[in-house]
Amino acid sequence: MEEEEIKEKIYSIFANIANSLGYSEVYGRIIACLLIHEGPVALNDIAKETGYSSSMVSLSVDFLENIGMVKRVKKPADKKLYLQSSGSLLDGLKKAVLMKIEKNVSDSLQKYELYKRELKKIRSMESERLLKAIEKLGKEIKKLDSYVKILSKFKLP
Repeated sequence: MEEEEIKEKIYSIFANIANSLGYSEVYGRIIACLLIHEGPVALNDIAKETGYSSSMVSLSVDFLENIGMVKRVKKPADKKLYLQSSGSLLDGLKKAVLMKIEKNVSDSLQKYELYKRELKKIRSMESERLLKAIEKLGKEIKKLDSYVKILSKFKLP
């Protein structure tokens, strides 16, 4: 295999990991690019390397900064935006997974509240049965939320 082929395979591995977590492949490709290149990399160069537009890379940077995987870097007398990898992959992965779960839990609880209000308006035997099921599911989702909060406090080795 040639170097470029191996580099593309590395990008694909990171893209697949991001995808398996329910995130866009662009995040994985950006992280792979920053890990392959030592030091800061210009945003335009990341776009070329990953095959995504500069605007797509730029939009993705906010999330990657939020989970501690990327930081923006300025170079003196240079107007270009540079990115650099930061933090641990494992910590970033943990934060991304927890953020995804927390968002899904929050969305689910909001929907359950809406469905409960709607079912209370209907007042039929079926709506009563559905209401009980929603309340059970809501309790389980709240338990999951508690477990996720406990997990988020654990430090990774």
